[in-house]
Amino acid sequence: MRRPTMADVAREVGVTAKTVSRVLNDDGPVAADTRERVLAAVRRLGYQPNLMARNMRVGARDAAIGLVIPEMGNPFFGTVAGAVESAVRARGLTLIVGSSSETADLEQSLIATFLARRVSALMVVPSATGDHRHLRAERAAGLPVVFLDRPAVGMAADQVVSGNRDGARDGVAHLLAGGHRRIGFVGDLPATLYTRRERFQGYRDALEAAGVPFDRMLVESGHDQEAACAAVLRLLALPDPPTALFAANNFASMGAVVALARTGRRDVALVGFDDLTLAEVLDPPLTVVAQDPAAIGAAAAELVLSRLDGHRSKAARRLVIPTRLIPRGSGEIPPPS
Repeated sequence: MRRPTMADVAREVGVTAKTVSRVLNDDGPVAADTRERVLAAVRRLGYQPNLMARNMRVGARDAAIGLVIPEMGNPFFGTVAGAVESAVRARGLTLIVGSSSETADLEQSLIATFLARRVSALMVVPSATGDHRHLRAERAAGLPVVFLDRPAVGMAADQVVSGNRDGARDGVAHLLAGGHRRIGFVGDLPATLYTRRERFQGYRDALEAAGVPFDRMLVESGHDQEAACAAVLRLLALPDPPTALFAANNFASMGAVVALARTGRRDVALVGFDDLTLAEVLDPPLTVVAQDPAAIGAAAAELVLSRLDGHRSKAARRLVIPTRLIPRGSGEIPPPS
């Protein structure tokens, strides 16, 4: 069924489309009786104004905020987006979300689409290889731009990130305090990804502080659950395998849990970075360094809203959301005597 147009409303009332436009946009004199008949026809026909077209025509900003995330299926980013939406919806704004699939080209295409529809603000979780110099002019022109979870590349802008390095250091230090000296690291790909680099550095920091030599043979990577599982299996097959594992994101944690279950290994300690929904019901329950994705989303939304409310400082603001260690059992398994 064809959607009703402004011309349909005008024909129904017996006026011009310009008169209908004046009523809907409240931008010109219209007799009270005519105004009532137009609004009644709009309701009767179910006409929905094309706000995007109007905004492009008059140069106005849309009452929407664009958010680019790397993966729709990652619960972490889903929670971040949910927190952003709750905050902006309370201010009468609509959140539009798109996924870059961790590719710079798709990220830039989504950003271009959001800019074309003249969103009121732009929020981006950068892809692994993204470059954001193309947004310098938009930010300089006053568009609120905020980066979440990972900082921008090639420009200064407001950002909200987790305490990745500190959190990883805490998680590995927990394993070291339990007596482990062979601790495997399972990280994301690519190795140049900001969060991966920060968490790997936290791992190195903890080893150095404890006087434990770094062994590159104990470092593996995998972007998804199956790849992480395979990475853990390779670590367990080493001649001198790790007695503990630090899984540097949620998919790495899930992969490690699967690998340990497949091999029947209950003697390997495990600490994951990111909490999991069912972490408490695993056997043993999963010890984690928990991020707060809801706090990241809420803080990023507040930065955006403050810019929309008139905060004009050109200085980029950076907020770091702390992590917390949650011991549950898997990270407290002692090393072999």
